[in-house]
This record gives sequence, C-alpha cells and structure tokens, in this order.
Amino acid sequence: MTLRIQIHDGAPPYEQVRAQISEQARSGALPVGYRLPTVRALAESLGLAANTVAKAYRALETDGVIETRGRNGTFVAAAGSAAEREAATAAQTYAERVRRLGLDEDAALAAVRDALRAAYAR
Repeated sequence: MTLRIQIHDGAPPYEQVRAQISEQARSGALPVGYRLPTVRALAESLGLAANTVAKAYRALETDGVIETRGRNGTFVAAAGSAAEREAATAAQTYAERVRRLGLDEDAALAAVRDALRAAYAR
C-alpha cells in the first residue's frame, strides 16, 4: 500500500491531491489507519507548495476522509459511514428545497445528474 498521486494540467493541484487521496481511501487502496506523509513531505515529492497540500488535507479532513492526530500525524479515517450520513443529509435538504421550488422529480433528478457530471468530470 503506497499513496500514489499524479498531478496533471487541468484541475487545480490541491483538488487533484484531494480527489486522488479520497478515491484511494474510498476504494481501500489506502486502508483505514494508513499514515499519510506530512504536508511538507508530500508537497516536496509532488513539486507543489506546502500550502497547496495543506489545503487538500484540510478539505479531506472536513470531508471526514482523513484525521489529524496532532504530532502523531495524519491518517485515513474510518469515514464511510460519516460520509454517507452527510451525503444523505445533503440529499434530504436538496429534496426538500426542490419540492418547495415546485420542481417535479424528473427535473430535480436531471439537476442532480448535471451537477454530478460536472463535479466528477475529468
């Protein structure tokens, strides 16, 4: 098990780091408890600024994908259930909002599909 990140032209580098770590954690390529490199070490190995990696780590921590344990380091968190709960809450909020707006189910689903396509575009 090794963290593998490749930076390409296109999306902002911090988003690429965030997305790749998130995907590897979700797929199990990085198991729960896997210790991630320090911000500085990862930034150096990728040729990025430390602030870029720090921004990605902050977003991952907010998403519940990783957890920082002070001086002990940063680790892949057991985030599946927490992420699923947050997604369910967001979906419920969305469903209530589009109903109040008067959209029918087909229009609401089309909006979600469009948003997901845009969010997951590579």
